[in-house]
Amino acid sequence: MEIKFLDLKSTYLELKDEMDSAFTEVMHSGWYLQGNSLSAFEAEFAEFCEAKYCVGVGNGLDALTLSLRAMGIGAGDEVIVPANTYIASWLAVTYAGATPVPVEACNTTLNIDPTKIEKAITSKTKAIMPVHLYGLPAQMDEVNFIAKKYNLRVIEDAAQAHGATYKEKKAGSLSDIAGFSFYPGKNLGAFGDGGAIVTNDKELADTVRSLGNYGSVKKYENKYKGVNSRLDEMQAAYLRVKLKHLTEWNSRREKIANYYLESLKDLELILPCTPEWATSSWHLFPVRSNNRQQVLDKLQKAKIGALIHYPIPPHLQEAYKELNLKAGDFKISENIADEILSLPIGPHLTMEEAKRVVEVLHG
Repeated sequence: MEIKFLDLKSTYLELKDEMDSAFTEVMHSGWYLQGNSLSAFEAEFAEFCEAKYCVGVGNGLDALTLSLRAMGIGAGDEVIVPANTYIASWLAVTYAGATPVPVEACNTTLNIDPTKIEKAITSKTKAIMPVHLYGLPAQMDEVNFIAKKYNLRVIEDAAQAHGATYKEKKAGSLSDIAGFSFYPGKNLGAFGDGGAIVTNDKELADTVRSLGNYGSVKKYENKYKGVNSRLDEMQAAYLRVKLKHLTEWNSRREKIANYYLESLKDLELILPCTPEWATSSWHLFPVRSNNRQQVLDKLQKAKIGALIHYPIPPHLQEAYKELNLKAGDFKISENIADEILSLPIGPHLTMEEAKRVVEVLHG
């Protein structure tokens, strides 16, 4: 039995009739950008996230970058980011013109450690960007408390957290603004790139929309030096179909996750943290092992897809050598990068396949 890390083809096959109908509707409309499909999806996704406004953009990185720019954050400013995250979180800060300032991860949640944020704040700090990594929300009460104390803005990197909750509130509704990715492998994924911001702040939403449309607030009138970053009609139509099934698909992920948590607890693996104050979207199921390569080899030999998210933390990437950070500066994040391994999980992973994963890990 070959088990894929994530079965993307089946997401289409399950919804084939609805997807084909969405395709036909858009193609026959003759309108392929900034049309009815986009406006309908924006309204529906905002409601899903318990927010007032949603703006579709080209991808998740743009969602974060444009959010920062909409807040007026740029050259000379600093933004606090997690040391343990995918590099896109840092790149958004860079592309906005500001400097990312990393803060160590919590060894249990693997998200930013709120107890270490204040030490990183300087006179140049303008915002905090917590990441809901692997689908588990960051500790937002603590983050927001610090932000209020120092008059900082908060941007959620919710790229992996579609449908996750923090104290019964949806990811995306926990800060000034949130950025989502619709990369095909996400819980809510397009058939190509896509992204969106959600917010309760109309001014921020309007500014992001303008920045993503060449800085235009009215045709041929450009208020900002904007970019071209727009979620197209076809992807919006597909996302509308998938959004109707997202809660059910997340439940399927949760069922697999709970099975793993129960069935793997006797192994020498560090299993994901499941705090009572949050529900994960289970975008990934990350385990940690001191013998990661041995575990990975065992899974690969059995034709089971497993991946490493992420083997090199951003502060050790050549791309950020100008920050003069070195190995040992963020030991917890570095240990996570050395030990982490993602097991297969997704809405189309069968229980039979999950049992095979567990069987191999016990072998």
